[in-house]
Amino acid sequence: QVQLVESGGGLVQPGGSLRLSCAASGSIFSIYDMDWYRQAPGKERELVASITSGGSTAYADSVKGRFTIFRDYAKNAVYLQMNSLKPEDTAVYYCNAKIKTRWNSAPVNYWGQGTQVTVSL
Repeated sequence: QVQLVESGGGLVQPGGSLRLSCAASGSIFSIYDMDWYRQAPGKERELVASITSGGSTAYADSVKGRFTIFRDYAKNAVYLQMNSLKPEDTAVYYCNAKIKTRWNSAPVNYWGQGTQVTVSL
């Protein structure tokens, strides 16, 4: 069994910063891509940033230059550093990871429980 546990959300003023963390635990053989998604009220869930097992990154246009995704491979963790936050960044942020639990199993997508980020005065 695999769990993804997120932390770091909260209330911040426009222009402020937050760092989200997500740690994977349980029966893990290997982790492939790790991603951050977000879902605002009344909107579909969208991909914000992703990082491969090799460290290649990709970002949504709306967050390029403001957000940075990085991993700690020893801790099976992924982080999202969010700077210059805007009210439109308000959403529930979810961690996603593609994980193999055995050497001969197919990778499966796992999701965290979500953490609320609110950007407001």
